[in-house]
Amino acid sequence: MTPESEAVRLVASLMALSARTAPKGKGVDTIETAVLDGNDLARLAGAMRTFGEEHGLGFFLRDAKNIEAADACLLIGCRGTEPANINCGACGYLTCTEMTRAVRAPRKGDTPFAGPNCAVRMTDLGIAVGSAVKTASIHNLDNRVLYSGGVGARALGVMEGCTVVYAVPLKASGKNIFFDRT
Repeated sequence: MTPESEAVRLVASLMALSARTAPKGKGVDTIETAVLDGNDLARLAGAMRTFGEEHGLGFFLRDAKNIEAADACLLIGCRGTEPANINCGACGYLTCTEMTRAVRAPRKGDTPFAGPNCAVRMTDLGIAVGSAVKTASIHNLDNRVLYSGGVGARALGVMEGCTVVYAVPLKASGKNIFFDRT
């Protein structure tokens, strides 16, 4: 193991810590994290390719190449159907109780993420992702936030209970592989 690969694993853990300790609405933590490397990266890339091909989304194929080339990948997800119980209406329902009923109702169609989701919880997810990538930046570790990687992770069932997931592939190299992508 090289010093760089050891550092990537350490920074990935620090990123997960940043996501965990990021501020949460009403102090309730609905964030989940996982770090993938090795063969798990190939599995994630495969799931992304499958979804991209089935849905005609070429950027999933491009992003899968980044996952395969990464040293590790941090997954950050949220159990977004857990309401904050403040009846803010941002989810599209008048009350949190109505949103919870809608969550339990049979879903129509097939979407990559589940919902409806509590807007407070989705804000928490955004803050957690931002905190994690800030930590990567502090340690000069190249990264990119990928919607497509989160979709692939959900398809694999990696982030059980999470309704929305983002992937943050990580790479320590002389050139940022996440920039000037084609």
